Amino acid sequence: MKSVHLLNDFPFTFSQEATFQQICLKQESRCSFLSKRGIHQKGMWMIECRCGESSASFDCLGLNNSWDLPSHLYPCYAPEFQISEQLRSWRDYYNWRCMPLDSPVALLLHWPLTIYHAAQLVGIETLNLLNPEVCDKLCVHYLGPEKELLQLDVFGELQALFPGIHIHIELVGPAIPPDRDGEKISISRYVSSNEGQSICKSASKNGILATQSGITPAVTLQLWHGFYHDLYRDLVKDSSPHLVIAPNGGIAAYPSWMPTIELIERLDVPAVFTDYCEEACHLAASCIENVIGRSLRLPVQLNPFRQPIAVEDSVLLLPCYSNCFLFGM
Repeated sequence: MKSVHLLNDFPFTFSQEATFQQICLKQESRCSFLSKRGIHQKGMWMIECRCGESSASFDCLGLNNSWDLPSHLYPCYAPEFQISEQLRSWRDYYNWRCMPLDSPVALLLHWPLTIYHAAQLVGIETLNLLNPEVCDKLCVHYLGPEKELLQLDVFGELQALFPGIHIHIELVGPAIPPDRDGEKISISRYVSSNEGQSICKSASKNGILATQSGITPAVTLQLWHGFYHDLYRDLVKDSSPHLVIAPNGGIAAYPSWMPTIELIERLDVPAVFTDYCEEACHLAASCIENVIGRSLRLPVQLNPFRQPIAVEDSVLLLPCYSNCFLFGM
């Protein structure tokens, strides 16, 4: 609670509406926030509020391919310039992507930006993975996906964050419908909008990552139903992971994580976990340290790319944000 001002420290024009105090004191709701912007119960935004969660189904997961926003409010084409310095904040990212700070897309883009930040923290660049002349593929094992399964399009932004690199993500977890197990999804273009398709198509011709038909998709996803420790042998038949990430993992709350933690320790692969609040991360870190018998390589810390709207109706009565804090082993 002493750090609540830091958790609420965002550069957005809508930040005051989306804080812990506003949302948890019922002065604002996620539904009203989305409604004001015309995106309530639409497309990828549907699962961002309680009423959308009740009607959304993971059986319908896939590519929605629309922001449902005016074209100047989202990154629908490749950036004009590659990243010259590491992005360290939402302000850095919005400046680089030439978007105004009233754009709400950070509410969804915290998923790929957290992957980007995790890769920087564990030193992926030291493995020459950011140099396509040395290595042209980054393989990520993504554990325990849930609501992001209805927002898969946003992972297309990884092609801008890792230019020239093929990003392959194995999404593994019990929330994936059994009938979608093994399914592969390719993303070769940026999310657009019905209103802005022609604008985005024109602009993409000038971008550094313009996609042409017939080329290898920049981002590929594969879905796996089940637990990581049960599926790992099948996952690594083609390639081993460079990074394991478990967003909003709830490690301390679910004993089923323990065999996975033991497996990751044996693999000696960089692994990053996030959670909704600092307390949850410290509890998870304690559980992991008891299992692996050593201290964490990456201590608990605030994620600069946490979702910039508070969790609604948190039972903890603590400031909670999706992907709020992170740590790693």
